[in-house]
Amino acid sequence: MLIVVTEHLTRIYSGFNVFSYLTTRAIMSALTALVMSFVIGPYLIERLTLQRIGQQVRADGPQTHQPKAGTPTMGGALILLAVAISTLLWANLTNRFVWIVLLGTLFFGVIGFVDDYKKLVVRNSKGLSARAKLFWQIVGGLGAAVAFYVTAENPDVEHGLLIPYLKDVVLPLGAVMYVVFVTLIIAFFSNAVNLTDGLDGLAIMPSVLVGAALGVFAYAAGNTIFSSYLGIPYVPGSGELLVFCAALAGAGLGFLWFNTYPAQVFMGDIGALALGAALGEVAVAVRQELVLFIMGGVFVVETVSVIIQVASYKMTGRRVFRMAPIHHHFELKGWAEPKVIVRFWIITVILVLIGLASLKIR
Repeated sequence: MLIVVTEHLTRIYSGFNVFSYLTTRAIMSALTALVMSFVIGPYLIERLTLQRIGQQVRADGPQTHQPKAGTPTMGGALILLAVAISTLLWANLTNRFVWIVLLGTLFFGVIGFVDDYKKLVVRNSKGLSARAKLFWQIVGGLGAAVAFYVTAENPDVEHGLLIPYLKDVVLPLGAVMYVVFVTLIIAFFSNAVNLTDGLDGLAIMPSVLVGAALGVFAYAAGNTIFSSYLGIPYVPGSGELLVFCAALAGAGLGFLWFNTYPAQVFMGDIGALALGAALGEVAVAVRQELVLFIMGGVFVVETVSVIIQVASYKMTGRRVFRMAPIHHHFELKGWAEPKVIVRFWIITVILVLIGLASLKIR
């Protein structure tokens, strides 16, 4: 939105031309989201507290979590608001990727909002049923997948699967396989971030790190010079997603200010489902789905631990982990909550660096 304003202002003073640069707008987007989070955060926490919209804690979980009961949740609304406004202010709104990713993210936020509302306001402990939640996640993922497919400007690249660390290897997926694959990627990471969001700051910092790294991929893939130099497929228009990723990083860091241990607020499903979907959608846009599995390895392991636990218990009656997701397993082994959180952050930093290395190692 502001890019149009600055174009007119440039005619008056050439210094405003700096805002036409993608990197400048990305920085401003991150700062805008960060400041918004700092300003709105205390007010939102106060309102959630007054409305008694507090966290419900499992009785069979770690005993150290019992004092968290009643902590304000649904704070993910702060992230979505900051991301949406910052993106609308600083992104080029004629860009197809911006609208697909932003609307897709907000759609998943609505799913999370309904689930949180039923659990925390209506006091229905189950919230949305698992089937209903999965159904709407599939709908959201399918909508994004179809939008990506039909708007592709470079189908040979955008409809294929890029294999990281291998030069010029793109596997064609075909229309049906592409739509199914993309739908599952988005739905999977939406659930994966949601499962990871069990400790103070555990989900948000990896989301910020992975989102920022995806912004680097977006910038490179959307630039003909950089994509040619790095040997990655050129995806026209994808560079504008750097603004969205910067907004996500800024909003995430702002939220972490209040969510860090001991948390003043939790993001709830409204934030977790939306963040996971956002990461999946950006990865699809820049053709880095497999790299997302590397960089988001913490999310993947958390999800796999739940799958293993459920499958083992149903087939053998025995549990593999003391409790799933796996971060609870380490807590019950005696790790302090901050130790689990920071170690998972460190692992994410390492995985993000490995993922970024795919830009050069081919």
